[in-house]
Amino acid sequence: MNLIHVKNASFGYDENNLFSNVNLKLGKGQLCCLMGPNGCGKSTLLDCILGIHKLRNGEIEIADQLLSVYKPSQLAKQLAYVPQIHDRSFPYQVIQIVLMGRSAHMTHFQTPSDKDEQIALNALTSVGIAHLADRPYTQISGGEMQLVMLARALVQQTPIIIMDEPTAHLDYKNELLFMETVVKLIKDHGVSVLMATHSPNQAFYFENQAINVKIAIMSKGGIYKSGLPNEILTEESIRRIYQIDSKIISSYDGDYGNLRQIIPLKTL
Repeated sequence: MNLIHVKNASFGYDENNLFSNVNLKLGKGQLCCLMGPNGCGKSTLLDCILGIHKLRNGEIEIADQLLSVYKPSQLAKQLAYVPQIHDRSFPYQVIQIVLMGRSAHMTHFQTPSDKDEQIALNALTSVGIAHLADRPYTQISGGEMQLVMLARALVQQTPIIIMDEPTAHLDYKNELLFMETVVKLIKDHGVSVLMATHSPNQAFYFENQAINVKIAIMSKGGIYKSGLPNEILTEESIRRIYQIDSKIISSYDGDYGNLRQIIPLKTL
């Protein structure tokens, strides 16, 4: 069963299409890295899947049902979202931000129950920041904020989490911590993840962690290639998509097997 199935999708803001005839699938317990240069339509495609934009042509199915038939409250039980940037306007406590993810399971005037609060605390524990529960979220780091957003998505208890460049503003350690947490969620909870990323090496990292990962590269208004990272991420494809000369280095590790990494050399 495909949890997300994009069929011949086209979208544009004017008479020209930003992308056309895009096909994409995401299965249960799978991670798909959506890649491509700036402006290729990655975030816009995610917005279409989230129901924010309506396709010009084609269709999107969520859990074998057309996206168009979902009410917002129903869709919120299927899809959770981790944004690239979250504006912090008010000093809510971290636990309060995470509890907002439970709104999909509450009526309009219902307040969070003890069960909801426990689910939120469990989510904070899962992402390793339970100690921040009572901290104003205006007083935590960017890396911690992204983990809060991940916890908020987790409490929705959806089978799918969509992430739009969630590590774009994180330092080296917090980027790795975030990816480790994503791996744990997939392995322990069977969550499926569709993640836009600018880092091809992230796909190799997830592949090294022995999870079911594939990539889809967007370029020039469509999907250039899709498949396994070790098949699709080649020196030729990096040159074509990003105009970068690179070398793909492979080495064997006793714990992780054959490890790959892209080393950029120069722009073209």
